[in-house]
Amino acid sequence: MQVSVEATEGLERKLTVAIPAEQIDTEVNSRLASSAKKIRLDGFRPGKVPRKVVKQRFGDSIRAEVLSELANQSFQKAVMQEELRPVGQPSIVPTKNVEGENFEFVATFEVYPEVVLADCAAISVEKLTSEITDNDVQGMIDKLLDQQSTWTVVERAAANGDQLNIDFAGTKDGEAFEGGSAEGTELELGSKRMIEGFEAGLEGAKAGEEVVLNLTFPDDYHAEDLKGAAVGFTVTVNAVSEKTLPEMNAEFFAKFEVEGDLDDFKSNVKDNMTRQLADAVERHTKQQVMDGLFENNKVDLPAAMIAEEVVALRQQSLTQFGAAAENFDMSLLPDTLFEEQARKRVALGVILSQAVEHFEVKPDREKLMAFVDDLASSYDDPEEVKKHYLGDETRMQQVQLMLVEKTVVEKVLEVAQVTEKVSSYDDVVQTSQAGAN
Repeated sequence: MQVSVEATEGLERKLTVAIPAEQIDTEVNSRLASSAKKIRLDGFRPGKVPRKVVKQRFGDSIRAEVLSELANQSFQKAVMQEELRPVGQPSIVPTKNVEGENFEFVATFEVYPEVVLADCAAISVEKLTSEITDNDVQGMIDKLLDQQSTWTVVERAAANGDQLNIDFAGTKDGEAFEGGSAEGTELELGSKRMIEGFEAGLEGAKAGEEVVLNLTFPDDYHAEDLKGAAVGFTVTVNAVSEKTLPEMNAEFFAKFEVEGDLDDFKSNVKDNMTRQLADAVERHTKQQVMDGLFENNKVDLPAAMIAEEVVALRQQSLTQFGAAAENFDMSLLPDTLFEEQARKRVALGVILSQAVEHFEVKPDREKLMAFVDDLASSYDDPEEVKKHYLGDETRMQQVQLMLVEKTVVEKVLEVAQVTEKVSSYDDVVQTSQAGAN
């Protein structure tokens, strides 16, 4: 088998392969002989069809079948021989196909990019640190109380913190605008759900009253035609309700699976916050490391890998629509919508693979099991969660990937420029969440 490789442009390669005529003829003749024993044709006894007749009737299709198989086999052998790493399916085009002569074809494909990991000492990471204060714990308890609150209709003027049931109709230049009207909407005054002045303008209103509000949309409003626009709202108040917080007692604690008194509940809340804080710090740190690796390592990316990632991202988006995805207008999700994210994900995958090799990250069963234990520890039934992972090979592969990424991050942090920044609990959690979006 004769092979030559041509680097055309970027990651594209052209592989020219010649398969000896003798190899082709041997395989074709073997299949003709085998077919002659099986083929049934009128005028001939079973298994007695002359090979000449078989060749006349089926020779072309058998030869085409042989050439297709040999081309695929030869391509695989050729890329191994030339130490190439193809990405995606090759385009195989015959360039010489004459019976009795060598069969030649050209396979065009992309190869996996070669990356030399840039010096990780150039990566800067700001590691957040924080301590959970008594005020933080009380703030979390206040949120939990608010989540379990109830609303009671009252016959009085509305105040900040009350919930109103309202109908409203908005106009711009005397005309209704899209999204400017609704009926039966529940609105908590002070929640800042509506534009500035809307909620404050309803304070003091009572059920059954109509309030007219003349307001201005902010200049940075998301709808282009409403940016900075002067509008009017006619609001009808249907009901006013006030919030009632639950009592801090055993019944309330039980909703969070806590047995004991207030001190036990506070301890449980702080433990959960401590885990959440550690996770937030780790996520924020990891995101900076990943961003640093991406920015410091420029990688040529195979179009085939980007295309595959675009498909995966689109499918991921469709799952958010559930059953409605079947009738979803795919034109609303063009490739361009996902290409930037796809490029970054593919690039990071390539860079991480090189980082694994660079830092000599090896599979370690003991570390893997410890990692599974750590993942399971934050759940109510750790043993059941461990079974969930250990009983499924696909899940364990995902966990292994998580551990590899965690190990790479640790290795990068050993050489990166790391500074610490003291932040509040809320700031750390919010920063982490913002980085994940």
